[in-house]
Amino acid sequence: MCRVLRVHRSGFYAWLHIPESNRAKENNRLLTMIRESFQENGGVYGSPRIHRDLREMGISCGRNRVARIMRKHKIRALIGYKKPKFKSGKLSVVSPNRLKQNFNAMTADQVWSTDITYIRTYEGWLYLAVVMDHYSRMVVGWSMKTRLKRDLVLDALLMAIWRRKPKNEVIVHSDQGSQYGSDDWICFCRDHNINTSMSRRGNCYDNAAIESFFGSLKKERIKRKIYPTREMARADIFDYIEIFYNRKRRHSHVGNVRPIEFEMVKSGS
Repeated sequence: MCRVLRVHRSGFYAWLHIPESNRAKENNRLLTMIRESFQENGGVYGSPRIHRDLREMGISCGRNRVARIMRKHKIRALIGYKKPKFKSGKLSVVSPNRLKQNFNAMTADQVWSTDITYIRTYEGWLYLAVVMDHYSRMVVGWSMKTRLKRDLVLDALLMAIWRRKPKNEVIVHSDQGSQYGSDDWICFCRDHNINTSMSRRGNCYDNAAIESFFGSLKKERIKRKIYPTREMARADIFDYIEIFYNRKRRHSHVGNVRPIEFEMVKSGS
């Protein structure tokens, strides 16, 4: 066999004693740590974020190598939703669109976005309103209620103000939902030094940052569950926002670091 394959006998007998190469052994070691990172983060990380986890652990390896190992062993992050369609229409002028799809902020508490999403449970709908800071993509305020009323969005914004205590005027961008065009919302924003901004009607891309958050929430947590009760949904969404998203999940917009870590580094604390 050695003669036919043109290999040395000594090499063949050495291989019998050590069949795995050093690189194969290293790949198996990396595979174990990749699986740990993947499972620890709920199966939602792809190769770029897992590679950052490994680098933080002091492991030197290339991102392409991590991707190859994951592909070989069929370790795949959940696939996101398709981009939603929208139809154009005339503006419902309550507030002008001050952002115009410029989702970057130079400092914290300069631009916030807010929106509402629906969560299905066996007891009926649960409505979630969220306020996000564009600077770090941190969720700074949220509210969950059983009815789609104005206090849903007001409570989320109140939480953001209470937690952040902004010193300067904040732009808060929303869609043209009736809650954001109500007198209560307008008066509340005016009393708290908040400058309102609104998307064009039916154009979800004008509020893409928070739409992306809702897509991640549904892809990484809600889509895989059917909640028996609203209380179970509340607990799980609280865990996603406060424990995972703000403190553990890497965000590509801020250099694949965690939102809370990004703010701490920038503030020097």
